[in-house]
Amino acid sequence: MSIFDKIKEKLSHEFIDIVEWLDYTNDTIAHRFERYQNEIKNGAKLIVREGQMAVFINEGQLADVFKPGTYDLTTQNLPILSTLKGWKYGFNSPFKAEVYFVNTTLFTDEKWGTKNPITLSDNRFGLVEIRAFGTYAFKIADAGKFIIDIVGTDNNFTNFEINEHLKSLIATRFTDTVGEANLPIELYAANTTELSETCQEVMKTEFLSVGISLEKFYIENVSMPEELKKEIFEYSRLDKIDLDKLTKFKTAKAIEAAANNDGGTAGAGMGMGMGFVMAQQMGGMMSPQMGGQQQMPQQQQQYQQPQAAAIPPPMPQAVSYFYAVNGAQAGPVSFDQLRSLFASRSINKDTLVWKAGMDGWKALSTVEELKGFLGGNTPPPLPM
Repeated sequence: MSIFDKIKEKLSHEFIDIVEWLDYTNDTIAHRFERYQNEIKNGAKLIVREGQMAVFINEGQLADVFKPGTYDLTTQNLPILSTLKGWKYGFNSPFKAEVYFVNTTLFTDEKWGTKNPITLSDNRFGLVEIRAFGTYAFKIADAGKFIIDIVGTDNNFTNFEINEHLKSLIATRFTDTVGEANLPIELYAANTTELSETCQEVMKTEFLSVGISLEKFYIENVSMPEELKKEIFEYSRLDKIDLDKLTKFKTAKAIEAAANNDGGTAGAGMGMGMGFVMAQQMGGMMSPQMGGQQQMPQQQQQYQQPQAAAIPPPMPQAVSYFYAVNGAQAGPVSFDQLRSLFASRSINKDTLVWKAGMDGWKALSTVEELKGFLGGNTPPPLPM
């Protein structure tokens, strides 16, 4: 650039007496007003439009902040800058200061999400992983603090530059909040509104520390692995139905499935067993019609010794168990019901149980007939 071009540039900027910013973008948060050597004429007009604030910076120090309106830039309108400059009687020559225009409108539909799964501890399912995502809205509440702490010397600061920082902050605070909530895992997805409000209150203070106001915060979805979903659905069904009926139903389904498996030995054995049962039932149906006994030849009846009437043994007494849940006694339940509770993880090997004849409450894993719940039982070796 020649010396004449420099003179022309200097003169053209010196005669600019209006300081304003027209934003033609939808993502700019802060814009530095550019002019030759940062000089502003005495008496120049400052125009701050609605949705803007103007911040004057003097040698890295925050000076004056202007809200929407039109101002004549004099020592009366620049009290802090005048103090920093040491002007006692006003000024008549151009002065140097950086002017930043800050967009104070609401930035909406900003996205956030957890980059990695969040590990939580659930009382029933142990360690589980969830993910979450949603949207948030923010605006600049303290323009001076935002320029000093975030923008610095950037001449055109956009929301893209701050979003990564805000999303990391949100993900961290969201993880802390859901961890402290200690809700059953299935309730996180069912209480997104309450959880969103709680997270917003937790994060507001940290946003304000850099001059930003968190206006809205939404959790749109909380997801978990499909295997965990299936377990939760199964658990919810078990919690609502009769465990004894469920056990009988599943047993019947297993018998039906085995009987339909014509190609396997299990199916063949089951078919034979069902045949024997049907034969016995048919025999019982025929007995009343035959007088309760088969007709034998008269000669055989003469030599038949009288036999004592068959008396069935007494019915075994059903064993009932009591168990402890959260420090409270529950029951009584049958053996099958107790096994179903163990299978659904409502109780575990350390759960205290008691039945008639026991001298006290004992852990489930120490009761001999209940050890089969734990799996891994194998028969002893055959004798040589």
